[in-house]
Amino acid sequence: MEIVAIDFETADNGRDSACAVGLVRIVDGQVTDTDAFLIRPPREDFMFTHIHGITWNDVEDADPFEQAWPRFSKFLEPADFFVAHYAEFDRGVLRACCEMAGVAAPETPFLCTVRLARQAWDIRPTKLPDVCAHFGIPLIHHDHASDAMACAKITVEAISQDFAIESARLK
Repeated sequence: MEIVAIDFETADNGRDSACAVGLVRIVDGQVTDTDAFLIRPPREDFMFTHIHGITWNDVEDADPFEQAWPRFSKFLEPADFFVAHYAEFDRGVLRACCEMAGVAAPETPFLCTVRLARQAWDIRPTKLPDVCAHFGIPLIHHDHASDAMACAKITVEAISQDFAIESARLK
């Protein structure tokens, strides 16, 4: 089974405003590859710099989503599942960015590590720092690469414990 953990950071309230993405590939329960890069969003307004630290100056020379898509889609293509923390958000960002770029969004199902944490271990609260603290996973919260790796490690933990991760699938 191949899974890709995804974490987006956004510039503003628009789901199409991805400004960074972290990606981690899991193959047969092992982390095998990572990628992380900045994306130039469609607008220069940054509302969430106070959360993730990314500014327009950081991304103004980065590829917009439509130009980053070949690199991004190559990483996603072989996945049986995508996984993210609060996966509804990341799925929405992926779909909105694909729509804006005029490319078909992958139909790969999403798993949610919030659901995994609740179902497999009854962890509450289920904010990413709380789940990471439970497992001793290092985390730089709202850093796209770190958040994606944390989601991957939570997923690997569930797989290693033979938890049926498909039960955390979004509808």
